[in-house]
Amino acid sequence: MEFVEAHGARIPIVGFGSMRLKEDAGREAILSAIRTGYRHIDTAAFYGNEKEVGDAIKASGVPRADIFLTTKVRDNNLKADDFARSLDNSLKLLGLPQVDLLLIHWPNLAVPAAESIGALNKAKRDGLTRHIGVCNYTVALLDEAWGVTREPLVTNQIEVHPFLDQSKVLAASRRHGMSVTAYCPIARGRVPGNPVLERIGAAHGKTASQVSLRWLTQQGIIVIPGSGNPERQQENFDVLDFSLSPAEMDEIATLKRADGRVVNPPQAPKWDV
Repeated sequence: MEFVEAHGARIPIVGFGSMRLKEDAGREAILSAIRTGYRHIDTAAFYGNEKEVGDAIKASGVPRADIFLTTKVRDNNLKADDFARSLDNSLKLLGLPQVDLLLIHWPNLAVPAAESIGALNKAKRDGLTRHIGVCNYTVALLDEAWGVTREPLVTNQIEVHPFLDQSKVLAASRRHGMSVTAYCPIARGRVPGNPVLERIGAAHGKTASQVSLRWLTQQGIIVIPGSGNPERQQENFDVLDFSLSPAEMDEIATLKRADGRVVNPPQAPKWDV
């Protein structure tokens, strides 16, 4: 496994996204991912599956220290007291005293950055998380967060895939020394069938989805694809055993566009374009 390092954090570059994996079937799917080899597991309070994630980690028999675990606090819990209660509940559901990475899931402009980022800082100081970061932060929001934080923010988890131009926020994240974690790295199923990605995949004996994941990881971007299918889990995991040529990387980059976003909920900030 390859790792991405940022501000003291060492994060497996291929992680497993657990969104939509709930109850017994979800628990088994998460356990399957760990047995496949994933050692970076991503969850969130909003996903409603933190207990299943915690149960799967325990059932796997893999030492806790070998798994990099991320969870997130929702945008409606960013006031200091609400934040503390949310995190306490997440840890209880996970059955753990600490996570490896705690993120603000979505920004909330109604809560001052000093308060939300301050609550994130306090969680780290209190030993409830080893590292902290944010999700869905724009260039302006990143600059604001860094202006008030006293602890390093190690990642910005954002939507990244070949069809979306995220060059501005990628550059800003790196300017702050942050890693970037890509959610929806295969664009919620839009990657398979794309002629360019299919053709490049065929040249390497790989699928279009594997090409998309490799395009990201080859740029040093962390990916967290998710699937309840063990075969698909294995496919998404096996993306570090080939390399794309500079010409292939450039051709894939031509697919990105400003309106290629697949996640844009009502609480989203004004995106960088």
